[in-house]
Amino acid sequence: MTPIYQTSTYIQDGVGGHKGYEYSRTLNPTRHALEKNIAAIENARFGAAFGSGLAAIDCVVKMLNPGDEVISTNDLYGGTYRLFTTIFAKYGIKFQFVDMSNPANIEAFVTEKTKLIWVETPANPLLSLSDIEAIATLSHGRGIRVGVDNTIATPIFQNPLALGADIVMHATTKYIGGHSDVLGGAIVVKENDAWADRIQRVQILMGATPNPLDCYLLARGLKTLPIRMREQAAIALDLAKKLENHPQIAQVHYPGLPSHPQYALAMKQMPMGQSAMISIQIQGDETRARQVANALTLFTQATSLGGVESLVEHRRSIEGPASTTPGNLLRLSIGLEHVDDLWADLQQALQA
Repeated sequence: MTPIYQTSTYIQDGVGGHKGYEYSRTLNPTRHALEKNIAAIENARFGAAFGSGLAAIDCVVKMLNPGDEVISTNDLYGGTYRLFTTIFAKYGIKFQFVDMSNPANIEAFVTEKTKLIWVETPANPLLSLSDIEAIATLSHGRGIRVGVDNTIATPIFQNPLALGADIVMHATTKYIGGHSDVLGGAIVVKENDAWADRIQRVQILMGATPNPLDCYLLARGLKTLPIRMREQAAIALDLAKKLENHPQIAQVHYPGLPSHPQYALAMKQMPMGQSAMISIQIQGDETRARQVANALTLFTQATSLGGVESLVEHRRSIEGPASTTPGNLLRLSIGLEHVDDLWADLQQALQA
């Protein structure tokens, strides 16, 4: 097992003669091992670990300068949206939010100042998809970087770098950690080049790195990631099919269903599976959706995703009054409980 180097500083051979590790904000052996592993599973040569997914995104945006422009999907994790609009916008970076389900929509927003296209696919919470390859082709030769939040798909089901992306981000809190007991984030880039040097410089200067114990837990999660993802995705697909035919369900959002408007893209971009997130819209209004959530007993009401336990969120309640998420929508993060038990819980809650 990777040792936990619970140390802040390191013995040196002499003045200016450290042995590769000088100070843990700069580099820590446990964190270094995690960073190499995350880079490897994304077929990349460089990885940087952070204290959270938002800290990782923060690092990417800090590569930009005042006056630069960013194009992002309009179906975006609320934390990312707030980071963009309440923190970075006031420093002169302009953000445009676009429906990326059709890559042609992006073209109208590209200017000579566009430096980053930020893609979240599948997106949260409606699980819409963006065609990474098409977006990367659009950006080529224009000096625009393409960054992809790959948290929901994970490297098991989607490899953005192979599709032309420049940067991949993970909220490692979620599926990579996998057990709801650690916070973390990561960035990987294909080559250990000048861009990687800039990311590492910002990582060191901002100091938002995970502690050694968290790195150990995340590295442990990586070891079971393929098995967990395949099983959780299989359970999710089974439940999505059942939910789609339930009279109390108005709509199921799951890319693995042929009824999903981007099913063909899902099969092309994520041929090995579509992860374990399902969003459902209940027949009725927001009150009815809240009643269903409150009636669930095996699903835990909690704010997160990607763990081995199944969770339910009423997203509009969490996002607040400015939310554009439908009031009758519940987001389900499918864990590793038996599919029959999960289905029985959903049935009783819908009938309650």
